[in-house]
Amino acid sequence: MSFKPIKIVSMGQYLPVQKVDSASLEKELGLEEGWILKTNGVRSRHYVNAQETGAYMGAQALQKALNRANMQFEDLDLLIDASGSFDFPIPHNACLIPRELGILNAGIPCWDVDSTCLGFVTALDMASYLLDGSRYSNVAIVNSEIASKSLNPKDPKSATLFVDAAIATIVSYCSTDEGKGVLAAGMETYSQGAHYTRVKGGGNALHPNTKTTFSDFTFAMEGKAVMRLGMQKILPFVEKLFSTVELEMSDIDCIIPHQASKMALDFAQKVFKWRSDQMVSILADYGNCISTSIPLALYTAIESGQLQRGDSCLLLGTAAGLSVGGLVFVY
Repeated sequence: MSFKPIKIVSMGQYLPVQKVDSASLEKELGLEEGWILKTNGVRSRHYVNAQETGAYMGAQALQKALNRANMQFEDLDLLIDASGSFDFPIPHNACLIPRELGILNAGIPCWDVDSTCLGFVTALDMASYLLDGSRYSNVAIVNSEIASKSLNPKDPKSATLFVDAAIATIVSYCSTDEGKGVLAAGMETYSQGAHYTRVKGGGNALHPNTKTTFSDFTFAMEGKAVMRLGMQKILPFVEKLFSTVELEMSDIDCIIPHQASKMALDFAQKVFKWRSDQMVSILADYGNCISTSIPLALYTAIESGQLQRGDSCLLLGTAAGLSVGGLVFVY
């Protein structure tokens, strides 16, 4: 893959007002004290209230990113919503975000791309090809997830893991001599795992007009099957990804894995031998935010100074499908 000269200009986050600690959730679900932290590694999470929608959260995050970049919405050439959850089947999330900002006639194209937990990686990869300094100079990527409304309390492992959050990222074309950009990216999908992670209801296969139950509209995951297939596929994927760049894993300054679960993070760190100063883990404080997890970890690394300009960074994760994906870039 050829070098794609792009620059992450700014990011903005929005966390729902309601913060729920694991002790409170354990009481609500009738779980043993300390079970959530031990099982999923999560101390606290954020859940939306009745007024917070995906589009609203995405708009708030985008406005913060625009303010940081000293830009107006009209300075954008494209808005990509890369979320795995949505407010409506139609219209798509992206067109609702400017409306939430009170911008009704900008005419800027807005569209969605959905690869669930890998949404940000997919959108950033796509943006790197679109940004050419001509038709596309500035692209906004929004990841806004509401998982709390689709959780099944009878499945405590997922009900205590998945959460709500939004991140917006503004990416711009830059000259090659700046040295910032995408070095390599890739994604592979293995459909044998297509039904390992799912919400069955809401589409044409199980339409609300047909006979459905509550559980049809809640999240379900075959955790062991996902882990088994993910472990099997991600090792050769990473080897292939790094074969295209002149870097070793040990050379990467900052490694941002999808915050899938405590077990997944522990496995990845052990297998890839990531150093503690390389790896970013925010699972304990935020939980699994679906597509927002990777950009939220990226935002955290930038804010804390763990990732600085000129540093190399690896984004890596799995997603429903089952897909594995990653992207190496210079920040």
